[in-house]
Amino acid sequence: MKVEIWSDVACPFCYIGKRRFEEGLAAFANHNDIEIEWKSFQLNPTLKTDTTISIHQHLAEVKGWQESYAKQLAGQVTDMAAECGLDYFMDNIVVANTFNAHQFIQFAKSQNKGDAAEEALFKAYFTLGKNIDDQETLLDIARDLDLDAQAFEQQLSEGGLKDKVHADLREADELGIHAVPFVVLDRKYAVSGAQPAAVFTEALQQAYANQLVNIGNGDSCDIESGNC
Repeated sequence: MKVEIWSDVACPFCYIGKRRFEEGLAAFANHNDIEIEWKSFQLNPTLKTDTTISIHQHLAEVKGWQESYAKQLAGQVTDMAAECGLDYFMDNIVVANTFNAHQFIQFAKSQNKGDAAEEALFKAYFTLGKNIDDQETLLDIARDLDLDAQAFEQQLSEGGLKDKVHADLREADELGIHAVPFVVLDRKYAVSGAQPAAVFTEALQQAYANQLVNIGNGDSCDIESGNC
């Protein structure tokens, strides 16, 4: 059975959702029968990378919040991530457009390393404070994953990876996906948001049994309401 996950690298709930999905998948008896494909999604496609400001300053500016409030929310998300064994260092995040990161994910997918690329990029962004819009950063990650960095660089210049990202974005729009993470199981069953692991396990069980059901919303980042 195929599971497709629309996600943005800069979405804090997407990394949390990845961990919860992995936990739910591990508890699913037929987990070896599951094929996972990560799909590109951009919460803020027009964002300009800015290494001079903090994520708190950025959110305060674009959402009209007090910076202290942005830091308070970041602390809550950090605590939620810690419950999943993830280390978020929100003060170190580099405000970056994610399009190049998604191009890297598309390249990694072609080499059967899409999941490893997602993991590496989430860690680079939320834990290591790396600029995921920077080509050298992406080339370093490619080498760390034993991917052909030169081939990635060549495909970047040729533009084909852009088309693959845009195809995922169009598909998300066609499916009415406006918040991530968004998990589609066998194109019959949808789970929205970073749901508890048990919810993902139940979703896998029901989709595997060819039942058509939809789960309610969990924590997610939404392009329409401005959440995240």
